[in-house]
Amino acid sequence: MKKDKQKQKTKLGFKDAISALKADWQIYVLLLPLVIWFLLFMYKPMYGLIISFKDYSLFKGIEASPWVGLDNFKELLFGAGSTYFWRAFKNTFLISFYGLIFGFPAPIILALMFNEVKDGIYRRGIQTLLYLPHFISEVIIAGIVIAFLQPQTGIINILLVKVGILEQGIYFLVKPEYFRSIYILSGMWKETGFASIVFFAALSGISPALYEAAKVDGATRIQQMLNVSIPGIAPTIIIMLIIRIGQLLSVGYERVLLLYQPVTYETADILNTYIYRLGLTGSTDFSLATAAVFFNAIIGFVLVRTANSISRKVSETALW
Repeated sequence: MKKDKQKQKTKLGFKDAISALKADWQIYVLLLPLVIWFLLFMYKPMYGLIISFKDYSLFKGIEASPWVGLDNFKELLFGAGSTYFWRAFKNTFLISFYGLIFGFPAPIILALMFNEVKDGIYRRGIQTLLYLPHFISEVIIAGIVIAFLQPQTGIINILLVKVGILEQGIYFLVKPEYFRSIYILSGMWKETGFASIVFFAALSGISPALYEAAKVDGATRIQQMLNVSIPGIAPTIIIMLIIRIGQLLSVGYERVLLLYQPVTYETADILNTYIYRLGLTGSTDFSLATAAVFFNAIIGFVLVRTANSISRKVSETALW
């Protein structure tokens, strides 16, 4: 009897799915290109992760290359060159962590400021100006940073010399101690405006009646922000924070590759640039580079799962 009931439920569920598909087939057709893109460019390349468990030869191919198990991971984590891997791991974590501490609150604060501006034309003009850097390529961003930090002609050095902080201009980009700050600040300038869109949209969804009730109770603008605006966008902040935590080991390599030099590897070399040098230049060790990518992905997955679990227990808001 139980099996018959389960079969009936399965049949009903299948029929409901077919009915829903027929009723909303236009939506699924629109969704199809995205699904195909994910299958081709996100899931199909995962097959290449097998390389990390093999002594991969470009001439033999993936299938014919001999299986070596976890040897590549042992070499990566504990082998002769593991010092460079752990240095890159540390730099990636620190750059991303500092970016999280200083960069994550910036778009939230900016969105709250936009929400307080009642003049629509003025607000849209400022928003447009702050969104623009997001659409500038990393090559141009790196060029601007290099130009601004030139020892003799860079505006930063000129200002620091004029106010008496420096006696003469210095080349910041060859100083390892300045690289992380340069990277984080340039990233904040580029992305803060665009990242504020999500939080401003969440603020737009808060009922005006809540603000009116707060005014009736005598709340100031600051109190309205603290007691209405921030709690209203708290779920959005938590979701975006979980996603950001999952990307702690995914620092974009383009700007780093354009700005760093061998003299700044100490603080500038990250996992993505390390993998780039390991797999595409020098020794071209594809197996070891793929093992580094796989390890990076596993750490990212663990971080997302952990952050999501903590968030669900603390705030009852989570990705799943």
